[in-house]
Amino acid sequence: MQLNRLFREGKEALKLLDHYDKTRELLIGRKRIDITLDKKLILALRKEARKKNIPLSRLVEQKLVKEIRGKFFKV
Repeated sequence: MQLNRLFREGKEALKLLDHYDKTRELLIGRKRIDITLDKKLILALRKEARKKNIPLSRLVEQKLVKEIRGKFFKV
């Protein structure tokens, strides 16, 4: 049981290091990007973010992950 967990964690660490070797970019943390959204969509997202008491960027990230889960990566 514990050996499987260690192997799985080691495998993920190797993937991160391999990506870093290729791109010199760590896949840890967050990265700022600029996107263009419809004004009505922004207002709706802000309203929902205030209602849930979370930052707008976190809300957008959650919705994107929910939409693409299973298509591109596993969360």
